[in-house]
Amino acid sequence: MAVTIFTMTHKKFAEPSDPIYVPLQVGRACGGDLGYLGDDSGDNISAKNCYYGELTGVYWVWKNIRTTDYVGICHYRRYFCTEEGRILSRQDYLSILQEYDIITSKKLKLNYSYFDGYASDYNIFDLVTTGEVIRQKYPAYYETFERLVHERGTYFANMMVADKALYDEYCAWLFSIFEEVEKRIDADRYDDYHKRVYGFISEFLLLVWVETKGLKVYECKIGMTTEKYETKQMKEKLAGFFLEKDIAGAKAYFLESLQKRPDVLMEASDITGELKMAMQVVAVCELERQELGECLLDRIQDFDALMQYFSKLNDCINACKLGELQPEDLRFLREEQISEIAVEASARLFCTEEAQLEHVIDTMSGCLGN
Repeated sequence: MAVTIFTMTHKKFAEPSDPIYVPLQVGRACGGDLGYLGDDSGDNISAKNCYYGELTGVYWVWKNIRTTDYVGICHYRRYFCTEEGRILSRQDYLSILQEYDIITSKKLKLNYSYFDGYASDYNIFDLVTTGEVIRQKYPAYYETFERLVHERGTYFANMMVADKALYDEYCAWLFSIFEEVEKRIDADRYDDYHKRVYGFISEFLLLVWVETKGLKVYECKIGMTTEKYETKQMKEKLAGFFLEKDIAGAKAYFLESLQKRPDVLMEASDITGELKMAMQVVAVCELERQELGECLLDRIQDFDALMQYFSKLNDCINACKLGELQPEDLRFLREEQISEIAVEASARLFCTEEAQLEHVIDTMSGCLGN
């Protein structure tokens, strides 16, 4: 049985040695030729790459590939892998697909409903319009869409592997929806990031499709070969602000960056969670300066040290929530002079119920050596 995994890319990259992985340049109709197979031949929508992102490659595979039994999509820096981090081989895929209908990313667990998250970062009209098109064209899928859009999960990256016939069925469903949505929204008025509206919404629609069909899904770990450029750049800039103890500068830079790229805080981008912890640094230090006249940055300026500090504090919060605080946790809280401001800020990230929040704050505050 033949397995072909198309690696979507818009830049040169170090290719996996396994021949089942085939680089596919997406949006080649809009740019130069990288020397890879391109999505601009045969039946294609390559010129729509600015709106569809990697979906122009997904479309091309649907319309032009007929020589493989199983087909999949990954990215030049994202691959399906084992829990130990090894990129999946042909035999791995065949073994999994003997038991499962489809391989996807592990579902993201959001801190808010998908609807609310989309509304905060994008034009909610586009998502509502997509739902209305589904209601009209595929009414059997609408109930699932409405339920899931108000829940807190989604797939990400448009990565999947399936039997080619099932893959084709999904693409026929997905692109027929977007063909109609295109007639009803005006993505040209968005900036370059927000124009990729179909790429964003499709991640969620894969979840709608598999749940409505009742498919047996293997949610697979995704490994990153390189950190996202935007993520790395933000961390380097923030490290500079922290070194200068410039809280206001760090906050302004963070807000400006999130305005341009709200996805940088998603798990798929912030794979180490360090950008979220950098937000904690900014929020906590700003409050400490206001209320105490001094802050953590007066003692620690190194980015890595700050990440270790908040990672340990967050671990303590979660241990407290579970009633599992250890002696080493108590030593950390006292020796590091953790402020009540830092404790409350961290607790609010992990405690969803008010009673639980109050209990954790009271318990943790009693452990501080201040």
